[in-house]
Amino acid sequence: IMLAGHLDEVGFMVKSVTKDGFVKFLPLGGWWGHVVLGQRLRIKTRKGDVLGVVGSKPPHELKDDERKKVLEIRDMFIDVGATSDWDVKKKLDIRPGDPILPDSPFAVMANPNLLLAKGWDNRIGCAIAAETALRLKDVKHPNTLFAVATVQEEVGLRGAQTSAFAVQPDVAFALDVGIAHDTPGTEGDEKLGGGPLLVIYDATSIPNRCLLDLVMDTAKKLKMPLQFESVERGGTDAGKIHVTGRGVPTLSMGVPARYIHSHVSIIDRRDFDMAVKL
Repeated sequence: IMLAGHLDEVGFMVKSVTKDGFVKFLPLGGWWGHVVLGQRLRIKTRKGDVLGVVGSKPPHELKDDERKKVLEIRDMFIDVGATSDWDVKKKLDIRPGDPILPDSPFAVMANPNLLLAKGWDNRIGCAIAAETALRLKDVKHPNTLFAVATVQEEVGLRGAQTSAFAVQPDVAFALDVGIAHDTPGTEGDEKLGGGPLLVIYDATSIPNRCLLDLVMDTAKKLKMPLQFESVERGGTDAGKIHVTGRGVPTLSMGVPARYIHSHVSIIDRRDFDMAVKL
């Protein structure tokens, strides 16, 4: 039985450094330009982390047509403290291909059940897999459990393919976040604190019906609330795992999160605990 959470998060990569010392960058995973401008980032270099900020025009200088459009990431740059008399390339050794991540620390919110962090998508899936394995340590069962942290999910479910090939599971669970729809302007019933989230459909996989029934019946026995998600665009590691070998019964499940694919997202600790128990 394979429990797979993807270790990677949406981030960026250095594309080039301009002659004036500003860093041009590429997105890794799905980003919306609105949530990138003006944000602090850390560039991971051979010499260590370099702090930067995505440059943005002051609102005073925006033309009317500029206010209405979303700036493309290819037109953005990262300011790492460049000046005409300070050579960024020589001092910082920033190179094409260096990874870039949001600078956004973990925090417990005023409501102590709610936890704020940049990388819940999908550190929380890895945490569910790890905690489940820990709780089964002294439990006798007939199965062999693999808790897997996959890579490059956000750019094409790549680590899920190689991991499933290595494990050759009989049954698999892709553990991930879903989209919470309990904020203004969103449509849907998924909410923080509403229980584990089961994906009944996405663009990369449709869950095995018998496995889905088993999970739903188990939750009913536990008197545990469930939430259901369907995603017409995008998918999870289940998309690659379920077509491995002769096919693997697979279900994607996890917890709802607010503001995924941004510098800040929020989960409810109670959903995590219920997901591990389930």
